[in-house]
Amino acid sequence: MIPLDIFLLNLQNKGINNELDAWLTFLSVDEPEIIEQLIKKYPQFKPMYHQIYEICRNTERVMGLYSEELRILDRNTVQLMIDEMQDEIDGQKKVLIQQSEQLSQQNEQLLQKDEQLSQKNWQIEQQLQEIARLRMQLAEKF
Repeated sequence: MIPLDIFLLNLQNKGINNELDAWLTFLSVDEPEIIEQLIKKYPQFKPMYHQIYEICRNTERVMGLYSEELRILDRNTVQLMIDEMQDEIDGQKKVLIQQSEQLSQQNEQLLQKDEQLSQKNWQIEQQLQEIARLRMQLAEKF
């Protein structure tokens, strides 16, 4: 990485000596005198500057580019929001599945307890019948 601000300080002292300096100058300088020096020394940059100049002259095109970038940004923002909402929905689904599993387990436990209670009620009923039978036998003997 080359910090352009430091490069600009060195550019004033050394000038444009090689193609790397030319590219860094192209990317960082907007002073007409330096641009003119760059184009004289490296003419391949002239079409690029010409294109930049034309873009700047045609504000409608610049605004169109800006509008296009905003549209892309809006689309990306919407997609990000959709992805975040989908992640949230997926998380809620997992929670619901876990809660459903817990409810199923609790329901199964309740069914087991209900069955145990029914067995105990049946045993109590059998014992009550046995007590009644024994009372009748006892009553017959006395």
